[in-house]
Amino acid sequence: MTAAVAGFALFALLVTMAPGPDTLLVLRNCVRGGRRTGAATAVGAAVGSLAWAVAAAFGLAAALQRWDAAFTAVRLVGAAYLVVLGGQALWAHRRSAPATASDRGAGADDAGHTAPVHGEAGPLAPVRAFRQGLLSCLLNPKVGIFFVAVVPQFLPEGHSVLGATLLLGAVDALIAAGWLLLVVGCAGRVLRRLRQPRVQRNLERATGGVLVALGTVTAAETVSA
Repeated sequence: MTAAVAGFALFALLVTMAPGPDTLLVLRNCVRGGRRTGAATAVGAAVGSLAWAVAAAFGLAAALQRWDAAFTAVRLVGAAYLVVLGGQALWAHRRSAPATASDRGAGADDAGHTAPVHGEAGPLAPVRAFRQGLLSCLLNPKVGIFFVAVVPQFLPEGHSVLGATLLLGAVDALIAAGWLLLVVGCAGRVLRRLRQPRVQRNLERATGGVLVALGTVTAAETVSA
């Protein structure tokens, strides 16, 4: 059992380290609200991963894989959500485009919070950041398919399939949380630089464009499949 868990953990770590929507959201929310907001996003994504593991253990993800209409619907909703998040980032960039003299002084205060940029609302609340991370993962059926396709390769003989799947799902969630929190920690070292108004606007524009592109490509692949 130990060898199976260790092998799965290594594989899950390699998959988790690949940049994706969750990582983009964590970085973006670090800039918008600081390390605490980025950490909330990371925890939300990890909880979403754990929810998919539970669903896979009880057969929901397997049903999605067999039922094309359900998989297509969930994937399109997820793609739309990415486009909405990206559109919000681009809209915030557009509203704050003309830099003013007051922008040059904007940044993080001593408590680690982000000062609002001209034309934007206040910093992103951790609760909302958690919800964004959670929905980003829940609306990605590939996470569920990952468990259905990969977990059986690591299930040890002589153990309950349900129990082993839940255990591996918990391992995957912990790895996802750990990696994304590491991303938050690394981002925290450069937050002062990232919070400069011009850098923040450029990052919002870049991440917004990437999220819209990811959602658009996902929707196009789903429709053409």
